[in-house]
Parts: sequence; structure tokens; C-alpha cells
Amino acid sequence: MQTGYYSSAAGMVTQFNRIETISNNLANVNTIGFKQDNVIVGDFMRLYKEARDTLPNDNNSKEGAAFINRTMSRAPQVVDAYTDYSVGAMQKSSNNLDFALSEEGLFFAVKTPQGVRLTRDGSFTTNEEGVLITKEGYEVLPDDYFKSGGNISFATQDSVVEVDKNGQLFTNVPNGVSLVQNKKLFIANPQNLKMLQKEGANLYKSDEIASLESVENSGAVLQGFVEKSNVNAVNMMTSLIETNRLVGMYQKAMDTQMNDMNRDAIEKLAKRA
Repeated sequence: MQTGYYSSAAGMVTQFNRIETISNNLANVNTIGFKQDNVIVGDFMRLYKEARDTLPNDNNSKEGAAFINRTMSRAPQVVDAYTDYSVGAMQKSSNNLDFALSEEGLFFAVKTPQGVRLTRDGSFTTNEEGVLITKEGYEVLPDDYFKSGGNISFATQDSVVEVDKNGQLFTNVPNGVSLVQNKKLFIANPQNLKMLQKEGANLYKSDEIASLESVENSGAVLQGFVEKSNVNAVNMMTSLIETNRLVGMYQKAMDTQMNDMNRDAIEKLAKRA
């Protein structure tokens, strides 16, 4: 079987992986706090030009030529994947329990059945007991959770809830308008964002979660706002069209390798026989 067929098939699989990533980004274009994913496809010509001085063989030798030919004939493949953690657009809401983080790399901490997780989705609410929770029902954690435990809760008479830019919550005195200090939101700042693992439902798992401390003065909390996803729908649609065209090109190359070239070879051999 021709080498080109294998390369084309592998290239098509690579583009299928890109389509899956792009489709997931588009599906979450309206998901609050969602961060888009991207893949990096290996470009062997570029890699060769950048690393040719460190290759194991001299550039002008037979061994070097053989090495280059083997490298250049390899199929394109996804060599890396990453999440873009840039901040999305801020959208004003009518809910005073909606909070957004205006700085990159900061997260709210929430308690799930699987353990403590991080999220950028700050569209919170309260349950029947007055506990601050996410839309999925996970408790939003206070800054002293790993020391004292507990949660963030409000009394039924707390008609006014305010938060400062560092996540400190304030509620009104019963039957009054003056404010008293409540709990403070846990604002996490993981040191290595590459180690975060997406778990679905806009949650991230971190192996260092138990050692994280809440940022004292983040200055990033905005009340009455939600952070929209950082997915650019136009760019994603353009990438989707480009990827679909590449799939078609690889398909045509595979068809040429298996049908046209083989048929042409058979016909020529038959004439000589």
C-alpha cells in the first residue's frame, strides 16, 4: 500500500480531532465562564527548520538526507492541546448574586460530591437554607474553608447583599440598612494552569487544590456581572470550514492513491503483458 495513503488517512484523523474540539467550543459559546480549547498540529517542515542544527546527522550527508525524508513523510498529528484562559467579555445582569472575575487565572472554589473544584462561572443563587450555591447545587466555599470548613449562608432577613472587589461579602443588619461583614469568597489562583483538568459542568480539577490559599486582595470581583465565554464564534466557524475542506482534500488524496493510481498501474501492466 502506498505511503501517501497512510499519511492522508492520518491527516484526516487529525482534522477529525480538530473538528471535535471546535464543535465543543461552539457548543459552549453561550456558557458562562467557559474557556475555549485548542489543538496544535505538528508541522514537520517548521520543526525541521527550527531544530536542524541539533539533528543527529549532518545536513549534507546521506544519513541526514534519509533522516529528513523519514521525518517529512510522517503524517500530521495533534502534538499538543491547551486551554485558552483569557478573560471573556463582562455582561451585566440583574442578579446581585452574580459575580465575575476580571483577572485571568482566578477561580471560585466550590464543593462537589467528588471534592473541591474550581470554576469561572459565578452565576450563583441560594438554596432553601440560604446557602450560596451554583446553578448545579454545589456550595460556594468561603476563603477559610480548608481551615474552618463551613459555607456561605444568608439569613432570610438579609435583603441586601453586597461584595467588594476582593470578594468580601456584606449583608444588612436585620430591619436596617447598615451593612455587616459576612463570609469572604474563596478566590483561588493556581500556579500552573496547564495542570488543571476540565471535568465538565464548567468545573476544573486541580491536584494542588488542598494547598491553595484564597487570594487576599484580588481586586477582580465584579458584582452583578457574569463572564461570557471567550469563544469567538466567527473564528471558530472559519476554522470549522477550513478543517472540513482539509478533510475533503485528504479524502480525495486517499481516493487518488487507492483507485486512480492503482488502476493506472494495472492498466499499464496489462498492456505490457
